[in-house]
Amino acid sequence: MKKILLSASLAGLLLLSGCDYLPFGQTPVKEIVAAPAQFEGKEVRIRGKVKDVTKIPLIDLSMYVVDDGSGEVTVIAHDTLPAVNDTVNVRGVVESAAIVGGQSLGLRIKETKRN
Repeated sequence: MKKILLSASLAGLLLLSGCDYLPFGQTPVKEIVAAPAQFEGKEVRIRGKVKDVTKIPLIDLSMYVVDDGSGEVTVIAHDTLPAVNDTVNVRGVVESAAIVGGQSLGLRIKETKRN
C-alpha cells in the first residue's frame, strides 16, 4: 500500500512540474543574461511583469519586455501582445543575434507559450 501511495504521489508531482503556474522550474532572467551561451537554443520558463510592448507592422514583429525582479529580457511574441503591467508566464527558446566574448548581442526569448 505504501508503494502505491508513493508511486501515485511521485506521478502527481511529475504532472505538476510541467504546470506553468507553479513557482518552481522557472529560470531567473539574471541567469540568462549572465550566461547567454549556456541557454542559447534552449527552452526556458520565466515569469514576470510586462514593462513595455512594441509592434512593428511593417515587418510583422511583436515583442514585449518582461521584468522578473532580477532583470529584464525581450520576448518575441508568438501571437497577441500582453498588456503593460500584466504578469505573464512565458515558455520560450533563448536566442541571440551573436555571442561575443560570452556577451550576447540581441538577447531575446522567442515565445512558444504564454499564460
